[in-house]
Amino acid sequence: MIDLGLKGKVAVVTGGNNPHGIGSVTVKAFASQGVKVFIHYFRQKVASPRDMNTTDDLDKPGLLFFYEQQKKTAHETVESIRKDGGQAESWEADLGDPEKIPEMFDRAEKAFGHVDILVNNAADYAADTFLPDSILKDEKSLWEGGPLKSTITVESHDRQFAVNTRAAALAMAEFARRIITKNCAWGRIINISADCAWGCPGEISYRASKYALESYSRSAAAELGPFGITVNIVSPGPVQTGYISSVMEESLIPEIPSGRVGKSEDIANAVLFFASEEAGWITGQLLVVHGGHRMALGV
Repeated sequence: MIDLGLKGKVAVVTGGNNPHGIGSVTVKAFASQGVKVFIHYFRQKVASPRDMNTTDDLDKPGLLFFYEQQKKTAHETVESIRKDGGQAESWEADLGDPEKIPEMFDRAEKAFGHVDILVNNAADYAADTFLPDSILKDEKSLWEGGPLKSTITVESHDRQFAVNTRAAALAMAEFARRIITKNCAWGRIINISADCAWGCPGEISYRASKYALESYSRSAAAELGPFGITVNIVSPGPVQTGYISSVMEESLIPEIPSGRVGKSEDIANAVLFFASEEAGWITGQLLVVHGGHRMALGV
C-alpha cells in the first residue's frame, strides 16, 4: 500500500454531517490514514415534501431521503471514527457568517493543534434559473423527481455565493495566514467544485458559485506555492450522496461511460491523493471525477 505520508496531520473538512456525503466519507478516509479530523457541518433548513416535485420516500435514495440526511449532526461520523481508534471532533456553524471562519480554525487548533489540510466541501444549493415564473410553472423539473426551479433572486444568488464561494475563499486566506505566520512551509487545500461549473441551465447560481471557486483556487495556488501550500480542485460528477433516485439514476447512466453513478468514496480518494506527499508537486489543477460524464469529445 502506498504511504500517503498523512499520519499525524490535522485536517479541517467542511460540510460533513450527511453520513452518505462526500464530506463524511472524506473524513473517514483521512482518519483511516491516521489524520486527526475536525468536521464542520451545518443543518440547513430544507424544503418540506409538499414543496418538492417528488414521489420519493424516506427510506430510499431520493430528495426526501437526502434532506433527512442533511438534518443530521456529524455525531454519527465522529463516533464511527473514534470506534476505529481515530481522532475526530465536530462543530456546527453557518459559514455564511464570515466571523465563523477564524473560529473554526481556533476550535480545530484547540482540539488537535496546527491545521495542515483544508477541504472546502460545504455548499448551499438552490435550483434557480433566468426563466420567468410564468414559464416555470408549466415546466417539468430539470431532473424527474428533482427540486423545483425558481427564477433567480437576490436571496438565491447571495446565499449560494456566500457559502460556496466567499466562505471557501475566506477559509483559504485564514488557513494560509496561519501556515505563513508559523513558517510551517507545508499545507494542502482541496476545494470541491462540480462538473459543468462553467454553466448549467436550471442551476445557474450553484454552478456559477463553483466556477468562481475554481478561479479562486488557481489564484491561491499561484500566490501560496512559495509558502509550501498546494491548492487543487476536485470536480465531482453525479455522486450518490443520497439524492439520486432510481428514476434519476436510470436517466443518468447512459450519459456516463463508466456505466454507474459515482460514490462518495470516488471523490474521497481523489481528495486524499491531493493531500498526500505523492501530490507534493501538483498545484492549481482541476481533477474531474465523473466516470466520463460530460466529457468534451468535440463531436
